[in-house]
Amino acid sequence: MKSKLFIVTPPFTQLNTPYPATAYIKGFLNTKNIESVQADLGIDVILELFSKKGLIDLFEVSGFRFAPPVRLSVSGQVVGNEISDNSKRIFALQDEYIKTIDAVIQFLQGKNPTLALQICQEDFLPEASRFAQLEELDWAFGTMGTQDKAKHLATLYLEDISDFIVECVDENFGFSRYAERLGRSANSFDELYEALQQKPTYIDSILISILKEKIEIIKPTFFLISVPFPGNLYSAFRCAQWIKQNHPEIKISMGGGFPNTELRSLSDARVFEFFDFITLDDGEVPIEELIFNLENPNSNSYKRTFLLEDGKVVYKNNSLKHDYKQAQVGTPDYSDLSLDKYISVIEIVNPMHRMWSDGRWNKLTMAHGCYWGKCTFCDISLDYIKVYEPVAANLLCDRMEDMMQQTGQNGFHFVDEAAPPALMRALALEIIRRKLAVTWWTNIRFEKSFSKDLCLLLKASGCIAVSGGLEVASDRLLKLIDKGVTVEQVAKVTRNFTEAGIMVHAYLMYGYPTQTVQETIDSLEMVRQLFEAGILQSGFWHQFAMTAHSPVGLYPEKFGVTKTTETIGTFANNDIDYTDSTGINHDKFSFGLKKSLFNFMHGICFDYELQDWFDFKIPKTKIDPYFIFNALEENADFNTKPNAKVVWLGGKPSVEYFTKSKKGQTWEMMTFTFHDKKESFNIQTNKNEGEWLVDILKKITISNGKNYTFQEIKADFETQLDDFELFWYSKPINILREFGLLVL
Repeated sequence: MKSKLFIVTPPFTQLNTPYPATAYIKGFLNTKNIESVQADLGIDVILELFSKKGLIDLFEVSGFRFAPPVRLSVSGQVVGNEISDNSKRIFALQDEYIKTIDAVIQFLQGKNPTLALQICQEDFLPEASRFAQLEELDWAFGTMGTQDKAKHLATLYLEDISDFIVECVDENFGFSRYAERLGRSANSFDELYEALQQKPTYIDSILISILKEKIEIIKPTFFLISVPFPGNLYSAFRCAQWIKQNHPEIKISMGGGFPNTELRSLSDARVFEFFDFITLDDGEVPIEELIFNLENPNSNSYKRTFLLEDGKVVYKNNSLKHDYKQAQVGTPDYSDLSLDKYISVIEIVNPMHRMWSDGRWNKLTMAHGCYWGKCTFCDISLDYIKVYEPVAANLLCDRMEDMMQQTGQNGFHFVDEAAPPALMRALALEIIRRKLAVTWWTNIRFEKSFSKDLCLLLKASGCIAVSGGLEVASDRLLKLIDKGVTVEQVAKVTRNFTEAGIMVHAYLMYGYPTQTVQETIDSLEMVRQLFEAGILQSGFWHQFAMTAHSPVGLYPEKFGVTKTTETIGTFANNDIDYTDSTGINHDKFSFGLKKSLFNFMHGICFDYELQDWFDFKIPKTKIDPYFIFNALEENADFNTKPNAKVVWLGGKPSVEYFTKSKKGQTWEMMTFTFHDKKESFNIQTNKNEGEWLVDILKKITISNGKNYTFQEIKADFETQLDDFELFWYSKPINILREFGLLVL
């Protein structure tokens, strides 16, 4: 019997765009002519819940919580059935929420733009506690257009309803995660297993009704569930449980980021009451082998797969097939996903920070794995980091064009661990050469390869933002992390991006092994200076977590930490409890670090003392108050590498000849007129240099297809003229360098 696959992402990931794993797998299956259908059950549940019918049902389900109290205490206080004033207000305004919800969702889907005017009147939407922050943010709305302000207000409105759901209906609800607590640090399967024996929650009932309908329509033989995060785990098991109970003939497999990192030592047989298989790492070959086994019962070939045999969990990796090269896995296929139904929200006004939740992004990968692969907090022992394989720039552009045609969207988020600078350069050149109008962003390392000119090239190709790990802004700790960068270098790179018009987000870390209180405060001061200098636009602090597959987790003694236990759990094993030799409680810094960063992202409070962010005594920073300023003042290196590529982004100039006279001498001269997108400008040269310049600009225009090195251009000049260095650093060339003559 020929297989038919149903591939799903369980609730919840993002509201604004599909998580790409199912699209990647479907794209691969297309290359093998294997029939498949995909679904994002998360957005399906959200749209069912946040609808007129959904809210009517929601308020009806929660109504018993608002019934008169069953008893009073001796003092006359309500006992039990206690509800916050905020939820009481929302319940009282339920008619207003029911009336407005469909219009708001359509607006956030981009289908009802004129509603923005009404939302911005601030008497259209019912308001609860989330709107209390508006007074603090009023100043920010001056920089936002009507559509953005309305999106932000509509987001607050949805968050109010979410707060009501959490308090009155289902405490596990979250827009981008569900029952995440059950998936985090779940060394034992007991708690999750017990939760799955309980009656389905209200959210579960919506999920199961949607799943039931899809199974009846699709009639799959094989059900694949991609579980990227802990917040998808519970729902994945609920889906599998329902299918096992109602369609035992359908085989079920789990893959994705969560099992790849957390379930590598799985041994609890109860997991296989829900799943037939759990696969690890790249999914293409494991899935292909499972399909072959199901269609050929005598086959017993598996690739990185857990299954149950004789009541025991076994791990099989006996397949002779090698993993596919990135050029062979096909183009991600977003068909079946209702891309027009995703909703864009703006949780925070900061323009860089909102990119994760606003807008529809096609997801692609420039390279499998990480080209650096050394950071000591990272899972560098696992294949998804360790096995580095870049995709050729022309193939990436082919995939981009295919996806634009399929989705109608020209925005791309390259979801690399760290995109390689050389490949980013090649991709940018190919995008410009093909004259593609695209918008893209990605994750990087802040390494010195990102020169001013490379950043300008990336911007010209459509790059609007990058995110990268500054981690701990301390050179001692950056060396211990083996990050391969210094704070000074990060400052220069972020300056280059910012001046090119590319926004920068930094991942920040505190609580790294052996990190002192002084280093935490000094790191905050570095971050303050970076924001004050205007070269960092967004950031996020996260506390260090020791993972089993990182160098710190594998060799804790080298980093001054001790594992609390060596016991390996029977279910999830990734986050490891440990004690740090410093004995510092890093948790207490969380609120102050995040509060200060929130203000810095909005361009305020740079003059506050660092002590003002904490309610306990901290040491004064030892960082020079002008450290970042001085780092940026250092003179640039004027040495150009002979093999550097020279390209011209500008257009063809118009040229006029004229004669210049001075003290009885005459020179034949040329005037070039260039038309940049923003302005027109002129340069003048003598006739010989000008005619050479006309010829060389034609050669180094990107659309010409050939890349010329600095050495080749110098040699070409010197076949006809003298003193190339004098010409290269002359005023006319300096002007062209400002308008698109790049050395890469």
